[in-house]
Amino acid sequence: MPIGAIACALLAAIAVIGCASPAYPDRGARASESVAPGAVPAGATVDAATEDRILALVPEHISRQDVEQTLALGPAPRIIAVQGSLPFVTMKPFAQFLIAMGYPASRIRNPRDGSYSYSGYSDSTELAGSLAWYYEREGMMPILIGHSRGGMVVIKVLHELAGEFGDKILVWNPLTGEAENRITIRDPITGAERPVVGLKVGYAAAIATGKLPRMLLGEWTMLPRLRKIPDTVEEFTGFSIEWDLIAGTLGGAEPYQPEGSAAVRNVTLPAAYSHIAIPMTEHLAVHGATRNWISEYVPGEPPPAFPANLNVDATNILHAAELWYSIKKHWCQEAQSLIRAKRARVAAGG
Repeated sequence: MPIGAIACALLAAIAVIGCASPAYPDRGARASESVAPGAVPAGATVDAATEDRILALVPEHISRQDVEQTLALGPAPRIIAVQGSLPFVTMKPFAQFLIAMGYPASRIRNPRDGSYSYSGYSDSTELAGSLAWYYEREGMMPILIGHSRGGMVVIKVLHELAGEFGDKILVWNPLTGEAENRITIRDPITGAERPVVGLKVGYAAAIATGKLPRMLLGEWTMLPRLRKIPDTVEEFTGFSIEWDLIAGTLGGAEPYQPEGSAAVRNVTLPAAYSHIAIPMTEHLAVHGATRNWISEYVPGEPPPAFPANLNVDATNILHAAELWYSIKKHWCQEAQSLIRAKRARVAAGG
C-alpha cells in the first residue's frame, strides 16, 4: 500500500476515535494540595535550611543528588501531560518515568480524577483558565507537555494566553470542572491583580506534532499557528521524528519558530523512534545506567559516556533526557521564585 494511503487510513481511524468520549486511566481520589488565594501556596512551608539549599542550586545544572536530596523536599510546579488522539496511547508511562526520576506524583496527577494523562481533546480555553487557577493558589506556573495532538493542544493554549482567540479567558476550576465568574487572578508573586490573558508559562513541549493530521482532521485555526510559538512561554522544545508517517514529517519537519522572545529549541529524533511508542519511557528510570545518563545529560554539550557492552533497553532515551533536563531546570526556577517571594513577603511584614 502506498505511504499516502497508509497515512490516510491511520488518520481516518484517529478521526473516528476522536469523536468518542476520551478515556482517563487510573482514576483515583482527588489529590489537590491547593489552598485559597492569598494563603501560603502549597509546598511553600518547607524549613529554612531546605529553602537555603534550593536557592543555592544552579537551575541549568541539577544533579541526581540535587533532585533526591533537595528539590524533592520543596515545592514543585504541576505538570500537565496531554496525550494524543488515540485513547490507548496515554502519557501515563511518561508520568511514571518522571515519578521514578524523583518528581512528586501529586504534582502530575489530575486532581479531579487522579489520572496521569489529560485528554488530547481537552478544551484549550479551559486549560488556559486552569493554569491561572493553579498559579494563583500554588504560586508556581504549571509545565505543559503534549504528545501528537496533545502537542497541538499545548501550543493552542499558548496562543490562547496570547489573546489570539479572544481578549478574555475565564478562570477555570479544575476541581469542579467549571468556570469561575472572573477573568483576573491575584498574582501570588507580585500581589497585583492581573488578567488570565498574558500569563506566561515557564516551559512547554510538543512531541511528534504534525501538520498533516491538522489538515486531515480539519483543525484549520491551528495550521498557521502550529509552528509559531508566542511570547506566553519562556522556553519551548519541539520534538519531531524523521520520516514520521503519522505526523506527516516525511523528509523533515518544519521547525518551530518564536514569534518574539520565547526560547525555542527544535530536536529531531531518529527515524527508529515510534510515533505511537514515544511516551514509553518508564523503563529508562529503572536501570542505573540509563537513569544516570539521563541525569547527567545537558543539551548542547557532549553526551555522557554510556557503558560499553551493556545490554540495556535505551529506547526513547534522547527525548526523555531532553525533557528531564528542562523539567528539572524549571522546577528549580519555579521553586526559587516562590521561596524568594515568600521571604520578601515575610520581610515586608505580610
